[in-house]
Amino acid sequence: MKGVLHALCNAHHLRELKALIEIEKEDWAGKMQRLLRLACHLTNLARERDVPLKPGLIALIERRYDAIVAQGLAFHDAQPALAKTRRRGRPPRRVGHNLLLRLSTRRQDVLRFLTDPTVPFTNNIAEQDGRMMKLRQKISGGFRSEEGAKDFAVIRSVLSTARKQGWNILQTLTGDPARMITHLRVH
Repeated sequence: MKGVLHALCNAHHLRELKALIEIEKEDWAGKMQRLLRLACHLTNLARERDVPLKPGLIALIERRYDAIVAQGLAFHDAQPALAKTRRRGRPPRRVGHNLLLRLSTRRQDVLRFLTDPTVPFTNNIAEQDGRMMKLRQKISGGFRSEEGAKDFAVIRSVLSTARKQGWNILQTLTGDPARMITHLRVH
């Protein structure tokens, strides 16, 4: 989408790095895991004090990040090629190599939380918003109609927005819907 800045979920990266550490024993993964955790901790401390991270600290984290990615890519370049399982397409890559390529090409999206205080380290809040819909599908087998599913999604969305904005939930649910839509457009 043009004009939209994206951020990748670092909770997912930490889970992938943990698997690479425990299963594949890849040294670079432990370094990246420690760096991301430290960067998250430093960012949280800065946010608690309502100050931005110092540019020199951000630059240091970015240089370390780049060095770890380079180390990981060098490690994977030195590995023997995987056996090709398909006749066409690109050769298969190891899981760690795929993660490194993502960390390399999407560096700004991975580290966006360092420079933008509105960007969280993870997207867990967004995932939690969708979890109830998935849970409803699993427990009751879905919805009786498409309209019922849409109504459920709208109500969940309103509740989630009210909670995130600090609005009174009862007032939000009993208030004028047109006023809420106007309020959402303004903010």
